[in-house]
Amino acid sequence: MNTKVLTAHVPIPLAEKVDQIAARMERSRGWVMKQALSAWVDQEEERRRLTLESMADIETGQVIDHQFVQAWAESLSTDTPLPVPR
Repeated sequence: MNTKVLTAHVPIPLAEKVDQIAARMERSRGWVMKQALSAWVDQEEERRRLTLESMADIETGQVIDHQFVQAWAESLSTDTPLPVPR
């Protein structure tokens, strides 16, 4: 696999935490950074997918009125919660 070196300046406390994790896991700092960066990229890709999906729902009118959601949320702490709004 081809690789590329990325350089970033991080606050010293964060760098120290990375070093501590690497030592505890008996892994290199680079391995820990690669794992963290991969997880962050996956999270951001999922966030974008969900945003695009939500925007498509809005464009097609597949939305739930805020008042229905609020009433449902408030009912959750009662003896007779409302069904999930659809």
